[in-house]
Amino acid sequence: MGSKEEFFSHIEKGYATKGDFITMGAAMLEEEAVTNALVKIPLKTLNRHGLIAGATGTGKTKTLQVLAENLSDKGVPVLLMDLKGDLSGIAQPSPGHPKIDERHEKIGIPFNAKNFPVEILSLSEQDGVKLRATVSEFGPTLLSRILDLTETQEGIMAVIFKYCDDNKLPLLDLKDLKKTLQYATGTGKKEFTKDYGRISTSSTGTILRKIIELEQQGADLFFGEKSFDVDDLTRIDEEGRGYINIIRLTDIQDRPKLFSTFMLSLLAEIYGTFPEQGDSDRPELIMFIDEAHLIFKEASKALLDQIESIVKLIRSKGIGLYFVTQNPTDVPNEVLAQLGLKVQHALRAFTARDRKAIKLTAENYPISEYYDTKEVLTSLGIGEALISALDEKGRPTPLAATLLRAPMSRMDVLTANELKNVIKGSKLVKKYNEVLDRESAYEILNEKIEKAEVAAAKEKIKTSTRKTASRRSTRQNPVIKVLTSATFIRGVLGVLKKVIR
Repeated sequence: MGSKEEFFSHIEKGYATKGDFITMGAAMLEEEAVTNALVKIPLKTLNRHGLIAGATGTGKTKTLQVLAENLSDKGVPVLLMDLKGDLSGIAQPSPGHPKIDERHEKIGIPFNAKNFPVEILSLSEQDGVKLRATVSEFGPTLLSRILDLTETQEGIMAVIFKYCDDNKLPLLDLKDLKKTLQYATGTGKKEFTKDYGRISTSSTGTILRKIIELEQQGADLFFGEKSFDVDDLTRIDEEGRGYINIIRLTDIQDRPKLFSTFMLSLLAEIYGTFPEQGDSDRPELIMFIDEAHLIFKEASKALLDQIESIVKLIRSKGIGLYFVTQNPTDVPNEVLAQLGLKVQHALRAFTARDRKAIKLTAENYPISEYYDTKEVLTSLGIGEALISALDEKGRPTPLAATLLRAPMSRMDVLTANELKNVIKGSKLVKKYNEVLDRESAYEILNEKIEKAEVAAAKEKIKTSTRKTASRRSTRQNPVIKVLTSATFIRGVLGVLKKVIR
């Protein structure tokens, strides 16, 4: 172990930055904060993604709050996934506390209580700006991966989308998709077979069942119009602060399929629409995904590949993704390898499995002459964390056990009235909360099926009439039948013969 002066110099040099930065707190030596040994994260590298991990109650949510607040102050918009419902307090200033003042005195930075511009978003029936997307925006590939379809079923999905494109049938919600699948193997079977080849009824049946499963998790509320414009996530207020967009997900914790569906569609939409940013001095948008294990928990191999691909590519658009979870092992290694900033709160060793996880976690951090990483991981207090980041040249910074700064906003939820006022003052609520249900594939195909059924009924009547007329035309008059019968003719000829004789 080096001296305090050597440690201070080590941290100061390792976290020096020429550009703008966020101060996370002060580095600790032998469990004591070294005042002014500031741990600073360059804005330039925040699009390199990150991880906030630690056992329950160690302060992960407060760390997320600190990062979100400071990003907003720097003019960087933020998107938060609030699964526990305890982030809305960002809209109100902290009431302060003597312990907070004491903490900041140890760190060496002043504490300023303030609120931040907040937008409340919702995926479900909860109040807030409604987030929706159309089926067409998903496209056949992403939708197939979310539904975990086989290669054959994925081909059928591609044909369904092609048919709708060719025939100008808008696929807006799930009932549009279901109706088109039913049409393909029902009334429109001949039409599909002629133009696109035969479609298996058993395959469409399987796809329909998987769509119904998605619906049961609440996806019918998410698919539809008006579709959310991702540019609205990058708004700046009149004071130059980035908006903190909070998605309330408290009622979908038990619906991971809906959560992962939304996340993938959002990431795909952002990647598809945001311009390439190159080597920028600041990110365009930072996204925090709380309870990140919900994304990966039930994801198929295809879905994990999609997530890994997006994580690798999206940073070029200036987007940073931050996963918040209890243990780094909750995140796949392929994704974990892409994360530049790691904030590791305490882990608890209650079982052999826990001890193994701690050992693996320790190996993910740079070796330090000042810390025994495995030991530090189990001895960190609440509001303390091991931090490893990237400097402005993309090099790992020295490992620092850090006394973290306190949030400037309230560390609690808003009251019902406060939440109502935030939503009432939103410009986006007026823009997105009107439900649209314009004519789409469902209505158009229903009309087409009705016309086909009417035409079939008319044709049936015509055919029936022709058969009746035909039977009548071949039925002989009884008198004529007698006069033309062979028996009658022979009898007449016999009489004539006798007369002639």
